[in-house]
Amino acid sequence: MNVIIDLANKVFQPIIDLGAAPLMTIVLTVIALCFKVKFSKALEGGIKLGIALTGISAIINILSTAFSGAMADFVARTGLHLNITDVGWAPLATITWGSPYTLYFLLVMLIVNIIMLVLNKTNTLDVDIFDIWHLSIVGLFAIYSGANLIIATVLIIFIGILKIINSDVMKPTFNDLLNTGDENPMTTTHMNYMMNPIIMVFDKLFDKLFPWLDKYDFDAAKLNAKIGFWGSKFAIGIYLGIFVGLLAGQKPVDILTLAFTAAVCLELFSLIGSWFIAAVEPLSQGITDFASSKLKGRTLNIGLDWPFLAGRAEIWAAANVLAPIMLLEAMILPGNKLLPLAGIIAMGVTPALLVVTRGKLIRMIVIGAIELPLFLWSGTLIAPFITETAKKVGAFPKGLSSSTMISHTTMEGPVEKFLAYFVGKASEGDMTFLLYALLALAVYTLLFFWYVGQMKKRNKVYKEAKD
Repeated sequence: MNVIIDLANKVFQPIIDLGAAPLMTIVLTVIALCFKVKFSKALEGGIKLGIALTGISAIINILSTAFSGAMADFVARTGLHLNITDVGWAPLATITWGSPYTLYFLLVMLIVNIIMLVLNKTNTLDVDIFDIWHLSIVGLFAIYSGANLIIATVLIIFIGILKIINSDVMKPTFNDLLNTGDENPMTTTHMNYMMNPIIMVFDKLFDKLFPWLDKYDFDAAKLNAKIGFWGSKFAIGIYLGIFVGLLAGQKPVDILTLAFTAAVCLELFSLIGSWFIAAVEPLSQGITDFASSKLKGRTLNIGLDWPFLAGRAEIWAAANVLAPIMLLEAMILPGNKLLPLAGIIAMGVTPALLVVTRGKLIRMIVIGAIELPLFLWSGTLIAPFITETAKKVGAFPKGLSSSTMISHTTMEGPVEKFLAYFVGKASEGDMTFLLYALLALAVYTLLFFWYVGQMKKRNKVYKEAKD
């Protein structure tokens, strides 16, 4: 096993060290060349993807920083005391990539993905290798909780296979949300979409109990067409920035700064989201030609990072509304010790809400508010592991007291963190946790495949409408 881990680190470490944007530029360019795309076009697509990822990261950082400052003002104003600090996703990615096991898990999942493609169990080639850290942290936490490497690897493979299956069943919904045809190859295996099954349960309850609420829903694009600027992404950002600024008790100048920051970020998300589509156009044509000539018409999809959906205003409108809701829940939620700051803009929550509800904003906000406690409890649960590991690899944030624990409020895959904990404790021979682990895995699996069945019904409707 150590030989495999060393091999994975020797092969992948120099590439990973380049960072997410250069890494994905190289990956997309090489894959396009494999599908016989002209070099200049392949490189153009790769560079556009790197630019899009850089742009999204920059805007997310601006928005998160602005809103975490407002939330800090709110905390200072109310005297709220929660002893785990939310440091956002970046330190967690650094911590995870600091482990030699992460590249080992990447190698394992690349092999699994290839096997599934060869056996025709998926149509998705997952190229979003940087975000393997979301899956790796589940395995690392399982090991921290008591599992050995073999058990952690089995857990990673199990969840990884489900993520790939999920990327296939979501594909028609992505086409619908992006208003593209089947020739668009973009899908994703991102961990945040593993919340889809739980969201689907609440979405079905909405269908049964509260269908009348949909009458009060609104589509940002349609509203903009009817009333112009006042329904635009700019205006939505202004409204939400003012609301959060007032909640934080900020000065007028700070409220207006927050409002205009939110406005420009929401509009730029839409613009940058379109760059992802442009980036994969050369690869899309190459895949289409290859599938027609070599695969008898079989379609292939490319698993990218989630922000190709960032142009949908509902993601950001819901995230901004959920920010103060999350803070209020954190104050009163039993068992929570995590103070929402850097993760206050809920990127780990809203993309999955968008996919399952198909942009019904009221449902997104209500279901999001219901599921947020899972993220807060998960972040609290994993905090000792995050804090200890950050100190070991030198990634503990400067400026924080050494006695402070750190975590992330909206870390993707909260349910999977609980699975890792149960599996780790069960591996130590605790019969109670063994029962918990078996029960949790059974419910998790059954719920996932029920969700897959529901998505297949939806996809059949899409197909019939197209035919």
